[in-house]
Amino acid sequence: MRKGFFWFLILLALSGCQSKPSRPETSPVKPVLPVRDRGLYPVIVAFGDSLTAGSGVTMEQAYPAQLQALLDEAGYSYRVVNAGIGGNTTSDALGRVQTVIDQIPRLVILELGANDGLRGQPIPPVRQNLQNLIERLQASDTEVVLAGMHIPPNYGPEYSEQFHQLYVDLAKKYHLTLIPFFLEKVAGHPELNLEDGIHPTAQGYRIVARTVFDAIKPLL
Repeated sequence: MRKGFFWFLILLALSGCQSKPSRPETSPVKPVLPVRDRGLYPVIVAFGDSLTAGSGVTMEQAYPAQLQALLDEAGYSYRVVNAGIGGNTTSDALGRVQTVIDQIPRLVILELGANDGLRGQPIPPVRQNLQNLIERLQASDTEVVLAGMHIPPNYGPEYSEQFHQLYVDLAKKYHLTLIPFFLEKVAGHPELNLEDGIHPTAQGYRIVARTVFDAIKPLL
């Protein structure tokens, strides 16, 4: 019971972040660090909702910036761009996918769908939106990494299972690298989340960044 309630709080926060952002949004696509000498580096775009935007922490503590640090430390010459907006659904993301494509990314980490699940959206349109996003990105010669999500059984266990399975199915259909659960080793650990018990702390995002780094490393 407590675990299910915890997940409900997570998804509720993701849905609400659009109306109460933790920091002003100046652009849907933001370099996570000053580009300086990275201007000519191939681009990795982190495309998602508040979990990508880094709600509740500074830009430098959000997972895209921490992923940049891991890439730099490992000697990979890439520029990570944070394209996360709190509250985004898969439909919202379709409306701004061209701004991601305009970055001419080598790789896109697609982290979307949790807000659709919170609202109990039917699985078929969510799947269709994700398919459209993947196809638009692949048509621009971009490698896509899909971040899977879990939702609580508020709409019944069958819906929850189908929701997670759609990520598995899409990864298989489009031959994508799949991160089975974006918040692996972070969700459910109070010490890795902010006081709201919902969004990761800087340390929590460090683990998320490591999860993403391990997933994309074979593609670099």
